[in-house]
Amino acid sequence: MSLFSSILSKLGIGSAEAAPAAASAPIGAVDVVAKLEGLAASHAEKLNWKTSIVDLLKILGLDSSLTSRKELATELGCPAAMLEDSAQMNVWLHKTVVQKLADNGGNIPKELLD
Repeated sequence: MSLFSSILSKLGIGSAEAAPAAASAPIGAVDVVAKLEGLAASHAEKLNWKTSIVDLLKILGLDSSLTSRKELATELGCPAAMLEDSAQMNVWLHKTVVQKLADNGGNIPKELLD
């Protein structure tokens, strides 16, 4: 399973968790903000998933190491030059992951997509 698929799965996007609703109603968007806020509230650390890819991955219980983030960035098509600068890569990666969550049925507020 790809790293991005793991993110989708943890949020219930495109998974069996969302399937029962599809049997009786059109597939709706997953409220990503509510899910992440709930997970953040129960996390031991105070994490800011809205701006940090590391915190987003931690909230989901996924590996947030530099190696893992580079693998995810490569999977999502990060420009090679950014892979060498972890700060630039992290900003690109967070923006891209949030956008791809929206593209895959996640209900993401506009302010997080800008």
